Amino acid sequence: MTPSPSRSGSALDPRLVSAFAEVPVVASVVGTQPLRQFLTAPAKVCIVASLAVGQLPQVVPALGRAGKTVFVNVDSSPGLAQDRGALEFIKNMGAHGVVSTRLSLIEKGRPLGLLTMMKVFVTDRSNLRRSTDAISRGAPDLVEIMPAPIIGRMSAQAQRAMSPSIAAGFVESPADVALALALGSAAAATSDPRLWHLRRDQLPPVPPAALKRPAAPPQE
Repeated sequence: MTPSPSRSGSALDPRLVSAFAEVPVVASVVGTQPLRQFLTAPAKVCIVASLAVGQLPQVVPALGRAGKTVFVNVDSSPGLAQDRGALEFIKNMGAHGVVSTRLSLIEKGRPLGLLTMMKVFVTDRSNLRRSTDAISRGAPDLVEIMPAPIIGRMSAQAQRAMSPSIAAGFVESPADVALALALGSAAAATSDPRLWHLRRDQLPPVPPAALKRPAAPPQE
């Protein structure tokens, strides 16, 4: 697998390159119900969300023992503070990384040795500019771009500013995963357990027309 280009020229973290080599899908594990399905799936990377702070010390180590790379969505963990102490707590229980929309948390995560994933919602041109500015300042290891279909509407320049990235939101089929990769994302994130089994050699071909950029892309 060829690492995605990044903002600073650095490569995708080697742990993620290896994890995405076979299954280029990040499992969005929301709550405890999907945990068993993820443990038996070939996907190696997950984002755990909507787990109360008291549940994390049981769930995160179990996933780590199963050889999974675990990101914790700090924004959606009830009872978890939004500060350095929370990141240290996550690190000490064995999580590999954190996900947040908050620039301050992304900036605090790297010095602790955590992988950082900044989630951005691209809804319009002004939002796109604010997002790229925040990413430039926070320098996360990954950017989670939502919703996934917007990536096809972004200019190549904007996409480079958000790389390495994963596409999330409305990822519902193997074709959606294939398109995200063809457009330059390192992987696609989904809560659909069926796609946690999708191997790279099973991806469908992407029609050339789907890769065409808009005639008038958003201005950065």
